Amino acid sequence: MIAGSIVALVTPMHSDDSIDWDRLDELVGMHIDSGTNAIVAVGTTGESATLDVSEHCAVIKRVVARVNGAIPVIAGTGANSTREAIELTTAAKSAKADACLLVTPYYNKPSQEGLFLHHKAIAEAVAIPQILYNVPGRTACDMLPETVARLAELDNIIGIKEATGDMERGRRVLELVGDKLVVLSGDDETFLDFMALGAQGNISVTANVAPKQMAEVCQAALRGDYDTANKLNEPLLGLHSRLFLEANPIPVKWALTAMGLIGEGIRLPLTPFEEQYHASLREVMRKAGLL
Repeated sequence: MIAGSIVALVTPMHSDDSIDWDRLDELVGMHIDSGTNAIVAVGTTGESATLDVSEHCAVIKRVVARVNGAIPVIAGTGANSTREAIELTTAAKSAKADACLLVTPYYNKPSQEGLFLHHKAIAEAVAIPQILYNVPGRTACDMLPETVARLAELDNIIGIKEATGDMERGRRVLELVGDKLVVLSGDDETFLDFMALGAQGNISVTANVAPKQMAEVCQAALRGDYDTANKLNEPLLGLHSRLFLEANPIPVKWALTAMGLIGEGIRLPLTPFEEQYHASLREVMRKAGLL
């Protein structure tokens, strides 16, 4: 079962915004060594919106090869076109990813029936485990718990990343599908509260820069030891919020650059992290022992 600390991995780039394959290999190795439980390749944090299809598929294939079975690889294959999502999901299966993460279609604002039919079509077209991803703050599209419950009846839909940060929403999702799907947080600021309700892990931005710490927090939570989990999470609280001072992944890529782990590349329309925020993020990185 996919559970625990799951990193939403950045895609490192050179200064000319081409993909830095060597640094990608190094990041994957770091996560394996640090106890990260699974990797999401080419999710939102991996700049999926600005990689072309061939790059998208190449990154998934590279991460799968580097992991070499050590931990699960979840490929980000969502799109606002059902046909494109099927194409990406098919490519992820061919690359031997363990599962796919499918964000709700963005921009075109489908109805709940449209969401159901979109995910049903992908599930029926590609025989690979699939995780739903609800993040209305970025997609302008909110998949309601009742729609999740309908989709939970499909065999290869195995989980949901619920990233609203709303505990009442999370509680409702758990009530409806907690016995059928792996329920994961997608919000670093509230993930421990969600795990206390019954969520089984967290797909995390913070885990990019603090993989060992996030893995330890999640393992303590999975044991039910929330005293330890909260104590371990306390030095990371500032990171959970300040890694979103600008649109993700702008701050987290800057933080990784400051740690010497990747170069400065980021792809338009994303821009380098504004200098006015550097001191604030550097402060919480020091508190977390990262600098």
